[in-house]
Amino acid sequence: MSDTKYRVAIIGCGRMGQNYAEAYTTYPDTEIIAIVDANAQRRDVLGARFSVDALYADVETLLRNIVPDIAVVVTPTKYMKDAVIACAEAGVKGISTEKPIAARLQDADAMVEACAERGIVFAGGNLQRAMNEVQEAASRLHNGEFGDIKGASVHGFGGEISGGGCQHISVLRLFTNAEVEEVVAWGNPPEALSAETDEGLIINGHFQLTNGLACSVFGTQTPCRGVDVWTEECLVRWDWNPPEIYKGYDRHGKRIRLEPNYNPYPWREFSYLTGSIRSFLAAVDGNGHPWITGADLRQALEVAIAAKLSATRNSTPIKLPLEDRSLSLYPRPYRWLGGDATGRPQSIEEAKS
Repeated sequence: MSDTKYRVAIIGCGRMGQNYAEAYTTYPDTEIIAIVDANAQRRDVLGARFSVDALYADVETLLRNIVPDIAVVVTPTKYMKDAVIACAEAGVKGISTEKPIAARLQDADAMVEACAERGIVFAGGNLQRAMNEVQEAASRLHNGEFGDIKGASVHGFGGEISGGGCQHISVLRLFTNAEVEEVVAWGNPPEALSAETDEGLIINGHFQLTNGLACSVFGTQTPCRGVDVWTEECLVRWDWNPPEIYKGYDRHGKRIRLEPNYNPYPWREFSYLTGSIRSFLAAVDGNGHPWITGADLRQALEVAIAAKLSATRNSTPIKLPLEDRSLSLYPRPYRWLGGDATGRPQSIEEAKS
């Protein structure tokens, strides 16, 4: 942990933004110095709750008055691009954002490029890829402890393939240490396939990876809901919890589950959000990379867009990276516009606690 005490601005302080605020208030090397939220009443309540006096209605006003060290962008997806680029241009040292990163691929590109051009650490957010046990399982896969990877599969890739689905894609890419280079997919129901959003969309198919692996994709839950990666002897299974590890079979032909013996992690207060934040801060210190980056979120969006595109074109193979960066896939309205605009506002009483 750095001796530096980083000055943090929370930009978008709805339900998820408050989770971030709780974390950044807890850590000894961070201090929240500003809150940005369009809801004036909630903004005042959260200023009192987190002992923050600098309260702003928009990013532009924030940056005219304060340039924080860390900008935590937790706005609805529609507003992320402008907030991230404004902070990058203002000289913020590190920026994190949430999922999905954008609807249009070119908007995700713009955020990643704006940060890369300026040497700004650009982190992703609350994804299980940032769970320390997921990171350790990936390291053990990569160093050959379980043998050479022979195959992979994704389970439950449906409902919101750009939102919740980016969890699957991000863990798959991490475990296999590879990118998706081709997608063949089919989906249902028909009304979801024809819609502009990914709400209710169930995708099946397969992903071809850059390391030669073929990954089967199941739209609904099978024996698990996440990602399986296997070798000749072992199976590593992420199922929305610390990965399970299996080796060999018992006399009934059932896989034998091993005790993974993961190393303890010193920060555990906020589940996998903890790994996301702590690895982000370490990267700002110059130590390693965030466990989930803005580029990771962009890759997840690109795979989701390709999957829907293939499904709407009668399972035509779609090569990645996509040439047409104007392609888009909108998340459900709550993610895109936020609760205040979609009839799910947070009560002031809830915001107080």
